[in-house]
Amino acid sequence: MAEHYLCPLNELADNGSRGFDLPEAGMSVFSVRRGEQVYLYRNLCPHIHIPLEWVEHEFLTADSCLIQCANHGALFTIESGQCIAGPCNGQSLLAIEPVIRDGALYAVINA
Repeated sequence: MAEHYLCPLNELADNGSRGFDLPEAGMSVFSVRRGEQVYLYRNLCPHIHIPLEWVEHEFLTADSCLIQCANHGALFTIESGQCIAGPCNGQSLLAIEPVIRDGALYAVINA
């Protein structure tokens, strides 16, 4: 397991999302913040294995209630990453363990 620094926690907007490239881990991830809770997922649609966003850092529906794949409109719950509508219904995003320490966000990646 390896921890990868992502950003200071205060750079994540509440009810917002942000993407991160982790070249050393060979992947991209994104975060969604809800108050003090941060959710992290691999930035990869389970339907056709492409990044979820068209616009940088934009992973949420207009009302910020769900994660949305910009390519096919699939909708995922923020809390579990479960697809609830779209071509990958029943599949899930790959959750990444977040660690918040000393005011910063890290991703724990299993090698």
